[in-house]
Amino acid sequence: MTAALDHDLDGALAAIAAGRIVVLAGDRLRGGDIDFMCPASAVTPEVINFMATHGRGLICLAVTPERAARLGLTLINPGPHRQTGRPFARSIEAAHGVSTGISAADRAHTVQVAITEGACAADIHSPGHVFPLIGQPGGVLARPAACEASIDLARMAGVGDAAVICSIMRDDGEMARIDDIGDLIAAHRLAVADISALIERLERADA
Repeated sequence: MTAALDHDLDGALAAIAAGRIVVLAGDRLRGGDIDFMCPASAVTPEVINFMATHGRGLICLAVTPERAARLGLTLINPGPHRQTGRPFARSIEAAHGVSTGISAADRAHTVQVAITEGACAADIHSPGHVFPLIGQPGGVLARPAACEASIDLARMAGVGDAAVICSIMRDDGEMARIDDIGDLIAAHRLAVADISALIERLERADA
Protein backbone atom coordinates (compact mmCIF):
# COMPACT_ATOMS: atom_id res chain seq x y z
CA MET A 1 0.00 0.00 0.00
CA THR A 2 1.31 3.45 -0.84
CA ALA A 3 1.83 6.11 1.82
CA ALA A 4 -0.69 8.28 -0.04
CA LEU A 5 -3.47 5.73 0.40
CA ASP A 6 -2.63 5.33 4.06
CA HIS A 7 -2.70 9.11 4.48
CA ASP A 8 -6.01 9.31 2.61
CA LEU A 9 -7.48 6.73 4.96
CA ASP A 10 -6.44 8.79 7.98
CA GLY A 11 -8.04 11.85 6.42
CA ALA A 12 -11.24 9.93 5.75
CA LEU A 13 -11.34 8.63 9.33
CA ALA A 14 -10.95 12.18 10.64
CA ALA A 15 -13.81 13.32 8.41
CA ILE A 16 -16.02 10.43 9.54
CA ALA A 17 -15.22 11.18 13.19
CA ALA A 18 -16.42 14.74 12.52
CA GLY A 19 -19.66 13.41 11.03
CA ARG A 20 -18.90 14.37 7.45
CA ILE A 21 -19.63 12.55 4.21
CA VAL A 22 -16.75 10.71 2.52
CA VAL A 23 -16.40 8.76 -0.70
CA LEU A 24 -15.84 4.99 -0.54
CA ALA A 25 -13.88 3.43 -3.40
CA GLY A 26 -12.58 -0.05 -4.11
CA ASP A 27 -15.66 -2.24 -3.56
CA ARG A 28 -14.44 -5.60 -4.92
CA LEU A 29 -17.91 -7.08 -5.39
CA ARG A 30 -19.58 -4.38 -7.47
CA GLY A 31 -17.23 -3.80 -10.39
CA GLY A 32 -15.70 -0.57 -9.16
CA ASP A 33 -18.89 1.27 -8.13
CA ILE A 34 -18.30 4.05 -5.63
CA ASP A 35 -20.43 5.29 -2.73
CA PHE A 36 -21.00 8.20 -0.44
CA MET A 37 -20.74 7.21 3.21
CA CYS A 38 -21.67 8.98 6.44
CA PRO A 39 -21.83 7.52 9.94
CA ALA A 40 -25.47 6.87 10.74
CA SER A 41 -25.09 8.69 14.05
CA ALA A 42 -24.41 11.92 12.12
CA VAL A 43 -27.12 11.61 9.48
CA THR A 44 -29.33 14.68 9.04
CA PRO A 45 -31.86 15.71 6.40
CA GLU A 46 -29.03 17.67 4.76
CA VAL A 47 -26.90 14.52 4.47
CA ILE A 48 -29.77 12.57 2.91
CA ASN A 49 -30.49 15.42 0.49
CA PHE A 50 -26.82 15.62 -0.54
CA MET A 51 -26.70 11.89 -1.24
CA ALA A 52 -29.98 11.97 -3.17
CA THR A 53 -28.84 14.99 -5.21
CA HIS A 54 -25.25 14.04 -5.95
CA GLY A 55 -25.30 10.25 -5.53
CA ARG A 56 -28.71 9.43 -7.01
CA GLY A 57 -28.46 5.75 -6.05
CA LEU A 58 -30.37 3.92 -3.32
CA ILE A 59 -29.79 5.35 0.13
CA CYS A 60 -28.98 2.38 2.35
CA LEU A 61 -28.40 1.83 6.07
CA ALA A 62 -25.53 -0.56 6.76
CA VAL A 63 -25.94 -2.38 10.07
CA THR A 64 -24.30 -5.22 11.95
CA PRO A 65 -25.98 -8.64 12.20
CA GLU A 66 -26.61 -7.94 15.89
CA ARG A 67 -28.49 -4.71 15.21
CA ALA A 68 -30.40 -6.34 12.36
CA ALA A 69 -31.53 -9.10 14.72
CA ARG A 70 -32.77 -6.57 17.29
CA LEU A 71 -34.77 -4.85 14.54
CA GLY A 72 -36.19 -8.14 13.28
CA LEU A 73 -34.40 -7.82 9.94
CA THR A 74 -33.09 -10.72 7.89
CA LEU A 75 -31.53 -11.00 4.47
CA ILE A 76 -34.04 -11.06 1.63
CA ASN A 77 -31.83 -13.54 -0.21
CA PRO A 78 -29.48 -15.34 2.19
CA GLY A 79 -28.22 -17.86 -0.35
CA PRO A 80 -25.34 -17.52 -2.81
CA HIS A 81 -27.54 -17.42 -5.90
CA ARG A 82 -29.17 -14.42 -7.55
CA GLN A 83 -27.22 -12.00 -5.39
CA THR A 84 -27.04 -8.33 -6.38
CA GLY A 85 -23.82 -7.32 -4.63
CA ARG A 86 -25.76 -5.77 -1.76
CA PRO A 87 -26.91 -7.78 1.31
CA PHE A 88 -30.42 -6.31 1.44
CA ALA A 89 -33.00 -6.74 4.17
CA ARG A 90 -36.56 -5.51 3.63
CA SER A 91 -36.98 -1.75 3.35
CA ILE A 92 -38.02 0.13 6.48
CA GLU A 93 -39.74 3.24 7.79
CA ALA A 94 -39.87 4.64 11.30
CA ALA A 95 -43.10 3.53 12.97
CA HIS A 96 -43.75 7.05 14.20
CA GLY A 97 -42.70 10.57 13.31
CA VAL A 98 -42.81 10.36 9.50
CA SER A 99 -45.35 11.45 6.90
CA THR A 100 -44.86 9.89 3.46
CA GLY A 101 -41.48 8.56 4.53
CA ILE A 102 -39.54 9.59 1.44
CA SER A 103 -38.55 13.16 2.29
CA ALA A 104 -34.99 13.79 3.40
CA ALA A 105 -36.23 14.59 6.88
CA ASP A 106 -38.32 11.41 7.05
CA ARG A 107 -35.49 9.20 5.86
CA ALA A 108 -33.04 10.79 8.30
CA HIS A 109 -35.58 10.21 11.08
CA THR A 110 -35.96 6.55 10.09
CA VAL A 111 -32.19 6.11 10.26
CA GLN A 112 -32.00 7.71 13.69
CA VAL A 113 -34.86 5.56 15.00
CA ALA A 114 -33.25 2.38 13.68
CA ILE A 115 -29.89 3.07 15.35
CA THR A 116 -31.27 4.27 18.68
CA GLU A 117 -30.02 2.24 21.61
CA GLY A 118 -32.67 -0.33 22.45
CA ALA A 119 -34.56 0.02 19.14
CA CYS A 120 -36.52 -3.09 18.22
CA ALA A 121 -38.83 -4.42 15.52
CA ALA A 122 -41.78 -2.47 16.94
CA ASP A 123 -40.01 0.80 16.14
CA ILE A 124 -40.01 0.26 12.37
CA HIS A 125 -42.53 -0.62 9.67
CA SER A 126 -42.07 -2.22 6.24
CA PRO A 127 -41.94 -1.53 3.40
CA GLY A 128 -40.34 1.87 3.59
CA HIS A 129 -37.89 4.25 1.97
CA VAL A 130 -34.65 3.30 3.76
CA PHE A 131 -32.91 0.15 2.55
CA PRO A 132 -31.02 -1.77 5.26
CA LEU A 133 -27.91 -3.77 4.40
CA ILE A 134 -26.71 -6.44 6.82
CA GLY A 135 -22.94 -6.70 7.06
CA GLN A 136 -20.98 -9.91 7.51
CA PRO A 137 -19.91 -10.69 11.11
CA GLY A 138 -16.23 -10.49 10.14
CA GLY A 139 -16.57 -7.04 8.61
CA VAL A 140 -14.62 -5.96 5.56
CA LEU A 141 -12.04 -8.71 6.08
CA ALA A 142 -14.81 -11.25 5.51
CA ARG A 143 -16.55 -9.36 2.71
CA PRO A 144 -14.55 -6.61 0.92
CA ALA A 145 -17.49 -4.39 0.06
CA ALA A 146 -18.88 -0.95 0.87
CA CYS A 147 -21.44 -2.20 3.42
CA GLU A 148 -18.87 -3.85 5.66
CA ALA A 149 -16.25 -1.16 5.03
CA SER A 150 -18.64 1.59 6.11
CA ILE A 151 -19.43 -0.19 9.37
CA ASP A 152 -15.74 -0.79 10.09
CA LEU A 153 -14.88 2.84 9.29
CA ALA A 154 -17.59 4.13 11.62
CA ARG A 155 -16.26 1.89 14.39
CA MET A 156 -12.65 2.93 13.79
CA ALA A 157 -13.68 6.59 13.88
CA GLY A 158 -15.51 6.07 17.18
CA VAL A 159 -18.93 7.11 15.88
CA GLY A 160 -20.98 3.93 16.24
CA ASP A 161 -21.42 0.74 14.26
CA ALA A 162 -23.82 1.79 11.52
CA ALA A 163 -23.48 3.90 8.38
CA VAL A 164 -25.53 5.35 5.56
CA ILE A 165 -24.21 4.75 2.06
CA CYS A 166 -25.42 5.72 -1.40
CA SER A 167 -24.01 4.57 -4.72
CA ILE A 168 -22.95 7.37 -7.06
CA MET A 169 -24.21 7.76 -10.62
CA ARG A 170 -22.85 10.02 -13.34
CA ASP A 171 -25.00 12.69 -14.96
CA ASP A 172 -25.64 10.31 -17.88
CA GLY A 173 -27.06 7.64 -15.57
CA GLU A 174 -24.07 5.28 -15.70
CA MET A 175 -22.37 4.28 -12.48
CA ALA A 176 -19.56 6.66 -11.59
CA ARG A 177 -15.91 5.82 -11.05
CA ILE A 178 -13.60 7.84 -8.87
CA ASP A 179 -12.13 9.68 -11.87
CA ASP A 180 -15.62 10.87 -12.84
CA ILE A 181 -16.21 12.88 -9.67
CA GLY A 182 -13.00 14.85 -9.24
CA ASP A 183 -14.82 18.17 -9.51
CA LEU A 184 -17.43 17.08 -6.94
CA ILE A 185 -14.72 15.92 -4.54
CA ALA A 186 -12.89 19.21 -4.90
CA ALA A 187 -16.00 21.38 -4.64
CA HIS A 188 -17.16 19.75 -1.41
CA ARG A 189 -13.71 18.87 -0.04
CA LEU A 190 -14.64 15.22 0.29
CA ALA A 191 -12.16 12.74 1.72
CA VAL A 192 -11.81 9.40 -0.09
CA ALA A 193 -11.50 6.08 1.74
CA ASP A 194 -10.10 3.23 -0.35
CA ILE A 195 -11.41 -0.14 0.82
CA SER A 196 -8.13 -1.85 -0.07
CA ALA A 197 -6.29 0.54 2.24
CA LEU A 198 -8.78 -0.19 5.01
CA ILE A 199 -8.31 -3.93 4.56
CA GLU A 200 -4.53 -3.60 4.70
CA ARG A 201 -4.79 -1.45 7.86
CA LEU A 202 -6.97 -4.03 9.57
CA GLU A 203 -4.78 -6.92 8.45
CA ARG A 204 -1.72 -5.20 9.92
CA ALA A 205 -3.60 -4.64 13.16
CA ASP A 206 -4.47 -8.35 13.33
CA ALA A 207 -0.93 -9.49 12.53
